[in-house]
Formats: sequence, structure tokens, C-alpha cells
Amino acid sequence: MGPLEFERAIAGGERVVINVHVPYEGEIAGTDLSIPFDRIEAQSGRLPSDRSVPLAIYCRSDRMSAVAAQSLSRLGYDDIVELDGGMRAWEQSGRALIWR
Repeated sequence: MGPLEFERAIAGGERVVINVHVPYEGEIAGTDLSIPFDRIEAQSGRLPSDRSVPLAIYCRSDRMSAVAAQSLSRLGYDDIVELDGGMRAWEQSGRALIWR
């Protein structure tokens, strides 16, 4: 989904928002977790134990989040939204990133 739809999807706070980009290059406000896309399964203990919890994932361009979405699906999560174009699209749409 595009930046506007993603923003709406995470606005309610019911989705766990996960930045899967490595290395760290900022994040979207409201991000709950930062887990490298290639460590999703290894760090699955950091994810909600309830597989029905809705998730929202993103990375810098959307390539890493596509891999992460597949890993999350294999782990049994079935409500996953992904930011098309990643943080680049987010910024291009006039939305800011934050840095920790």
C-alpha cells in the first residue's frame, strides 16, 4: 500500500509496526520494532505471540520488506501490510522520518 494508506493503517495503533531495513536509516514515527529483514525468523521471539495480531512492515525501498513479509507469513502471521516504495516513497510523499 502507498504512503497515505500505510499512514492510515498504522494510525490506530492496533498494528505492530516493524522497520526491517538494515542498516538503520531512520524510521517512521510510531515504529514498535526494528528487526533486520533477514533475521525475522531468528528473532521471532520479539514478535507478538498471537499470530492474528496485525503487522505493518517497511524498509528503505520495499525489497527487504518483501522478504520479511514472506518470513512472517511462514511464521503464521496472516494480516501483514507493507509500505510500497518503502521509506523513500514515504519521504517523497512529504512525510518525515525520525532518527533515534
